[in-house]
Amino acid sequence: MKDGKYVVLCVDDDPDFLESSKIFLEANDYIVETAPSAEEGLKKYNDCNPDLIILDLMMEEVDAGTNLAKELKLANNTAPVYMLSSVGDQLNISTDFSALGLRGVFQKPLDTKNVLKTIRAALEQ
Repeated sequence: MKDGKYVVLCVDDDPDFLESSKIFLEANDYIVETAPSAEEGLKKYNDCNPDLIILDLMMEEVDAGTNLAKELKLANNTAPVYMLSSVGDQLNISTDFSALGLRGVFQKPLDTKNVLKTIRAALEQ
């Protein structure tokens, strides 16, 4: 938390998605840090100590998002982590969320009402 607001870290290689997520989340009273790659995401994580993390499954490399999730888990991250995916429901079948330290998956395009509801619930726990 910073200045009484929760800090959300968004990691995605799509600059338009990062910008729209930042605008949407800041309009709902969150402080948003962004990173365009898994490597930058890990640096931002260490710098800003986020309260919640949203990261893309497929970025500069196919497994960049899952590798970042694993690194966060190894770093004893306690912030809820949500993965972004555009691959649909197959991800729910093929991915062990708990092994990656994930709370769940947000499907692209985002259902903003659902995302806000989920984020609020995760941060209140």
